[in-house]
Amino acid sequence: MIRAVKGTRDLLPPDTSVWNAVERVARDLFRAYHYGEIRTPILEETQLFARGVGQETDIVSKEMYTFEDRDGSSLTLRPENTAGVMRAYIEHRLDQRPGVQKLFYIGPMFRRERPQKGRYRQFFQIGAEAIGSDSPFVDAEVIEMVVEMLCRAGLSGFTLLINSVGDANCRPAYVEKLREALKPVAPQLCGDCQRRADTNPLRVLDCKVPEDQAIINELPTIVENLCEPCGAHFAAVRSFLDDRGIGYEVRPRLVRGLDYYMRTTFEVAHGNLGAQNAVLGGGRYDGLAEAIGSPVAAPGIGFSIGEDRLAMTVDRAAEQELDVFIAPLGDAALRHAGALARELRRAGTSVEVAANAKLKRAMELANKLGARYALILGDDEIAAGEYTLKQMETGEQHRVARGEILQRIGQKN
Repeated sequence: MIRAVKGTRDLLPPDTSVWNAVERVARDLFRAYHYGEIRTPILEETQLFARGVGQETDIVSKEMYTFEDRDGSSLTLRPENTAGVMRAYIEHRLDQRPGVQKLFYIGPMFRRERPQKGRYRQFFQIGAEAIGSDSPFVDAEVIEMVVEMLCRAGLSGFTLLINSVGDANCRPAYVEKLREALKPVAPQLCGDCQRRADTNPLRVLDCKVPEDQAIINELPTIVENLCEPCGAHFAAVRSFLDDRGIGYEVRPRLVRGLDYYMRTTFEVAHGNLGAQNAVLGGGRYDGLAEAIGSPVAAPGIGFSIGEDRLAMTVDRAAEQELDVFIAPLGDAALRHAGALARELRRAGTSVEVAANAKLKRAMELANKLGARYALILGDDEIAAGEYTLKQMETGEQHRVARGEILQRIGQKN
């Protein structure tokens, strides 16, 4: 028997109704904040991620699905989408359009990491990028949108974590300071961190190995080593969040796992997801455009939500609901039921028709499917122009005319 590839899965009803509800919330909110949808290819040139995300990151060095095409070029299934969005921004000269370019995406990403709760090798992200401004006001607005989206999706009990990772002016000196601090303790860290301690010390701060945390917590923080502009920028972001009444915790060692981040970084953590408890993450990436070959600067900030993990935590009330189950009695009633179902569906009602079931079996099926109402119709009902409408929860039955059905069940549109 052929099964789904390890680390992938099939999304089935009723779970997909939860995903659809989450995506509706996201699309409605993106519209409110004036974001337009962008759909980039799943395949990109490997160099886009090597140069943009960072050669020393776990994503590029260990997790990407990369292969050689027939023409000898190296292609990669996208492990994230910020680099792809920025590539599209540069390629299509979106900098020539007026204002900040606000773009959102919903789609699959691919990383060959160890499958765990809420993490898969094909996973889905809801993300957004605001490109063309370095204002801390934009940072705060993006974070505000993230918090609002999670609240509207039904997530509660989450924590917003923020930090600044500096810029090209202050970060190099901090990295050297961090490298020196790591020298005496690196042998006590995990194998990955021993390698990172020299090649990319910032990645040590992103380590999730529990045994390493006590050592990492004693390392110098970049917040204490920010230059004046970066310090002022971070203070402004916090002020704008305070103005909006958005609670947060400053995590001085929050660096995120991608090299393109600078200044503002943030995560949202939720306790129901175990040790790897981040629902989403994001930050500012003012140098990304130049890293992938843009002749002009394109400051930006964005985020991505792990839709797989978010769908695990939101209220299951969003699951698919069946409004009416029609139980026709006989062939003539079945033909009548088809036309009636079409009429109800056009009015926004969800309908299921029992095509070949006796009344007892039809009622059992209506109950198993969680139908709110069952509509029974036979020759007598068709002749009289009235149907038997049963409310499944209470068992109450009423005779209703065709034109009264929507009013009785509570028309949704």
